[in-house]
Amino acid sequence: MAPTVLHLRSETKPLEHRSALTPATTAALVKAGYVVNAERSPVRIFDDAEFEAAGATLVPEHSWVDAPKEHIIVGLKELEEKDFPLKHVHVQFAHCYKQQAGWENVLARFPRGGGTLLDLEFLVDDRGRRVAAFGFHAGFAGAALALEVWAWQQNHTEPFPGVESYPNEDALISDVKKAIDEGSQKTGRLPRVIVIGALGRCGSGAVSALQKAGLPEENIVKWDMAETAKGGPFKEITDSDIFVNCIYLTSKIPNFVNFESLQVPDRKLSVVCDVSADTTSPFTPVPIYTIATTFDKPTVPVEGLQDGPPLSVISIDHLPSLLPREASEAFSHDLLPHLLALNDWHNSPVWARAEKLFEEKVATLPPTALEK
Repeated sequence: MAPTVLHLRSETKPLEHRSALTPATTAALVKAGYVVNAERSPVRIFDDAEFEAAGATLVPEHSWVDAPKEHIIVGLKELEEKDFPLKHVHVQFAHCYKQQAGWENVLARFPRGGGTLLDLEFLVDDRGRRVAAFGFHAGFAGAALALEVWAWQQNHTEPFPGVESYPNEDALISDVKKAIDEGSQKTGRLPRVIVIGALGRCGSGAVSALQKAGLPEENIVKWDMAETAKGGPFKEITDSDIFVNCIYLTSKIPNFVNFESLQVPDRKLSVVCDVSADTTSPFTPVPIYTIATTFDKPTVPVEGLQDGPPLSVISIDHLPSLLPREASEAFSHDLLPHLLALNDWHNSPVWARAEKLFEEKVATLPPTALEK
């Protein structure tokens, strides 16, 4: 039997430096008998030579389009918006299962070409828990950025400037500590931060960043389901300088904060980091903004507030790319046991569940989406 070929594509999402496969997981896959073709990439945090040294064959960027149909295409973020049908099995995040804007066009490309989407967001074990996720590093990066924005606000009136990916965690924390020192010199105190969803992957990442940045425990308010059970909005949020939202929602709950709760004369809140970044979702418990932010423009102001300091929201939907090396290593390590099952993925419970979900979602497509 011919070996299974995995084709690692270069990412096309702007400012995305992460990778679904790393040199370490590539080496493990090659050792197990897989062939790994890795596209050369000018944006990936790992050098092409690292993949070659791990046993991958380097191939041209975007060559996945013409790869043999039986090759499995492995990527991270969504494909570029094109119309041509997709013939391969694709392992990636597609962001089209929750009826996001344009979901029909994204999803319909797979059945039109005879391809299959195995969406990384919905790879779950027998208990329904995701087998691999970027939550920890999303929370870590979000909380770190929130601290930098707070510090910036103490000495500037203009918006917080753009940021770029860091080579490693130490470099990020060094910058955050420097910023906090400058900000606290102006205020004479360190910020108070409330993290909601503190017990999950994302929340634990946020708390870790706050601790590594040097905030004392009394300045870190850790909330989870028990504390939010009474239903918001919560004054504890407006009494804090920074609010980091780390929950994953699939249904509507009472808002944690809204425009009315912000209109209080003693509001201290000046930074919200919505790590969940459900910007346009009707389920969002943070309905105070409508714009997704980017590394180029990390914040959006909340308009129309009469009292208190200016309020900025961070709503970047790929925060882990601020730390692409560590985030990729952790994610790919957790995914590896399931990558090793791709040679017989139909009989792997995790991949089979993903295929079943794909078929269910395809069945909801309007007929017109399949006619292009």
